[in-house]
Amino acid sequence: MRVIQLLPTMSFGDAIGNDTIALKGAIAAMGYDTDIYAENIDKRLPADTAKNIDKLKGLKPDDILIYHKSTGTELTFKLEQYKCRKIMVYHNITPPEFFRPYSTAATSLTEYGYKGVDYLKDKVEYCLADSAYNKAELVRMGYVCPIDVRPILIKFEDYKQAPDKALMKKYDDGKKNLIFVGRIAPNKKQENVIRAFYQYKRLNPDSRLILVGSYTGMENYYQRLVKYTAALGLSDDVIFTGHIKFSEILAWYSLADAFVCMSEHEGFCVPLAEAMFFNVPIIAYDTSAISDTLGGCGVLLDDNDPIFVSRVIDRVLKDEPLREQILAGQRKRLEDFSYDRIRDIFEKQLKGFIGR
Repeated sequence: MRVIQLLPTMSFGDAIGNDTIALKGAIAAMGYDTDIYAENIDKRLPADTAKNIDKLKGLKPDDILIYHKSTGTELTFKLEQYKCRKIMVYHNITPPEFFRPYSTAATSLTEYGYKGVDYLKDKVEYCLADSAYNKAELVRMGYVCPIDVRPILIKFEDYKQAPDKALMKKYDDGKKNLIFVGRIAPNKKQENVIRAFYQYKRLNPDSRLILVGSYTGMENYYQRLVKYTAALGLSDDVIFTGHIKFSEILAWYSLADAFVCMSEHEGFCVPLAEAMFFNVPIIAYDTSAISDTLGGCGVLLDDNDPIFVSRVIDRVLKDEPLREQILAGQRKRLEDFSYDRIRDIFEKQLKGFIGR
């Protein structure tokens, strides 16, 4: 029996790509013949990471295809041609409403993505959702097959590499560094992080904001953020990193004093777990899957008013006993995302599916 994974694009360094690679290792350790297949494969990945979909042949009825769903693609509508058992891993799709003011292409892609999710509801036997929020969305869309929650599998060992020395030297200067990590996209609401930082800077002028993430494909939104930052007089204090090396991401986490998330749509939000790993206190707006991922840790806000958020940031950074209490809670929550624990959950779920 083969257990293979399928997705439209196998990217380098993104959460879904990393999750797929980690699952490949877990499946192989269970003793199954396994591979990853994709239509597009990032050339920066090792050659044996994934195979082109054209090579996916000879599937038998008892083989298992695990399909990662996170975007709009014709591949979704071709799954019926594979005569085998099918599982969908649902990473969620950003609602198109967020993209309409900025990108026709992104709007169309996400609309097509939701059509694909609707199409698959009677084509798969089983679903794994990254969060309870994702599971609830599938139920609302009419899925009646068994659905279990399986958080993204993160190899935290990779984060123990040395951070970029140049960044560490340049920005370890005593300023308070607020950070948010995530692609520059309207659903991430970087403008609300900037608003909160504008108010926080009135409380602590010796501070900066670092927005880590690529803006490729969202240039219109990025330019609007840049102009907004300039209008607030913050051009020297807000850093847009763009796409950067992994060692530089590690440096920014190492330099961070607080992680501020105002995102309004997340299917899981891996950077929250990363902030836990780096022992950075989290302040996050309570939307979508944010509360699922935090699991009671961090500071979860029911209001994104910038003045309110800035006061919370200030309190967390000044009140050492409170900050240590927050960090202790985050360290405890991080245990739930340990590689071994999530791998064991996945193995139990896969074995249960095979035995049905």
